[in-house]
Amino acid sequence: MSIVIVMSLCCFFYILGAWQKSGTGRGDSIALRVTKETDCTILPNLHFETHHSLGGVNPLVMTDKVFEPCHIRYSDYTPCQDQNRAMNFPRENMNYRERHCPTETEKLRCLIPAPKGYVTPFPWPKSRDYVPYANAPYKNLTVEKAVQNWVQFEGDVFRFPGGGTMFPNGANAYIDELASVIPFTDGTIRTALDTGCGVASWGAYLMDRNVLTMSFAPRDSHEAQVQFALERGVPAVIGVLGTIKLPYPSGSFDMAHCSRCLISWKSNDAMYMFEVDRVLRPGGYWILSGPPINWKTNHQAWKRSKEDLEAEQNVIEKIAEMLCWGKIHEKGDTVIWRKKADSNECHNKDDHPSKMCKIQDADDVWYKKMEGCITPFPEEAQLRKFPERLFAAPPRILQGRTPGVTEEIFEEDNKLWKKYVNTYKRINKLIGSLRYRNIMDMNAGLGSFAAIIDSPISWVMNVVPTISEKNTLGIIYERGLIGIYHDWCEAFSTYPRTYDLIHANGLFSLYQNKCNMEDILLEMDRILRPEGAVILRDNVEVLNKVRRTVMGMRWKSKLLDHEDGPHIPEKILVSVKKYWVGNEEENSS
Repeated sequence: MSIVIVMSLCCFFYILGAWQKSGTGRGDSIALRVTKETDCTILPNLHFETHHSLGGVNPLVMTDKVFEPCHIRYSDYTPCQDQNRAMNFPRENMNYRERHCPTETEKLRCLIPAPKGYVTPFPWPKSRDYVPYANAPYKNLTVEKAVQNWVQFEGDVFRFPGGGTMFPNGANAYIDELASVIPFTDGTIRTALDTGCGVASWGAYLMDRNVLTMSFAPRDSHEAQVQFALERGVPAVIGVLGTIKLPYPSGSFDMAHCSRCLISWKSNDAMYMFEVDRVLRPGGYWILSGPPINWKTNHQAWKRSKEDLEAEQNVIEKIAEMLCWGKIHEKGDTVIWRKKADSNECHNKDDHPSKMCKIQDADDVWYKKMEGCITPFPEEAQLRKFPERLFAAPPRILQGRTPGVTEEIFEEDNKLWKKYVNTYKRINKLIGSLRYRNIMDMNAGLGSFAAIIDSPISWVMNVVPTISEKNTLGIIYERGLIGIYHDWCEAFSTYPRTYDLIHANGLFSLYQNKCNMEDILLEMDRILRPEGAVILRDNVEVLNKVRRTVMGMRWKSKLLDHEDGPHIPEKILVSVKKYWVGNEEENSS
């Protein structure tokens, strides 16, 4: 009888504990109701508004380590695209403009300062047209591109009229011309790639047509072009078509674009065209504007021989035919090709010359050498038009091409992130407002965080870590969102102070024992704007370590319980980076 009583009591208390831990127990229900009624998720000691203060602040105390500011000369430091380091690499095929990251001993372990006079960028859409001079104090482009209406210097701001090398009358007029051929209005075109983007005016004005453009350009003589793009509130990264594959999955983009992008398309047996084909979805469009198109009229202005330009265009035409791209438009300096929707069938024809790649995983691209061959693309289910595709199960899931991700898991993930984002909006009521334009999700999963907060006034850079168990970036693109592969043991391909809000779910648990947590946090600090916000979701033990570290980085933080109550080991860490700027006196190494 004693044994029976003891066993009964054990079972009773086990069930009671499980009931309470589930979040449906009486104790947790009361706690959650009190929390809700008292609005405890509003954090009075964290200020998410900007203040534009120019005064410095002292580092926080009560921490194991205080990080000193770097020298002011590092205010625009890009670790993996450092100009001095680049000169040590060969110029052939733009190798020196690719990612070359510092070794462990070369890494700066200090805080990158903002330049004196730095202010929060203008809210969208004003930011598209105006950038404060103090934020990116480089006037080279105002002189070099003066007649092309890239950028003009007026008082204490740069003004962007929307022009480009091949559209000096403005991107809108240029896009109107493209719209006579490409269906921008019905949701067919949602994701675009702009190679050699300049200051990204093409991508900036496509946003009016609900198209998200991933723009990239190298850090080269056109100083700060990508920095200008991000200050304007336009998605962009530092990048180049060189020797390494682009950090995007196969079949990502509905449209790709080159407007006098200075890429030699005939070089290396037209390898760069094969790479564009890899990332272009079947049925997608490729726009080429500028050399060698219309060479008969422009060869003297371009200071190139007729023979050279004609030979280049002949190569492009030949490779386009091999890739099963059909030319659908040619007018003036612009040609548009469309990749056949049944490109695999086209390549399999006996009379069609095709050079197919023999690869196991077309999405395994991180630091992989570019190939001069055609990437086969599996026959996919019909992709919905945007915005329906945002929450419809993507073809990669329906066809079982992402192991471990089913339609049911996708639906549950959407529901979960709707709940989480609602929590974030209670914590920080400025989420969803003009306060946060450039947002990054450092461990994006299926992209549900970005899908839930999708809005014309913001965009999300969805990062899928290269060490993730599941490669989900292709799913993210099929949802009509944009993103990139990246390894957070290295610096991201962007300038300092380019994101307003950074979110990361389980990132530090993922990278435990992979690289130094301090290095990841210092990189977050580098790319986060002064007075920007960070939301981290992870195990409580991990977040306590993070919290101790960021106390020495001029961040203010608050640790919060999980939505389902205090018994859940996963917690939320909310932080705000303080406003401070560098000065000549601070001379850290």
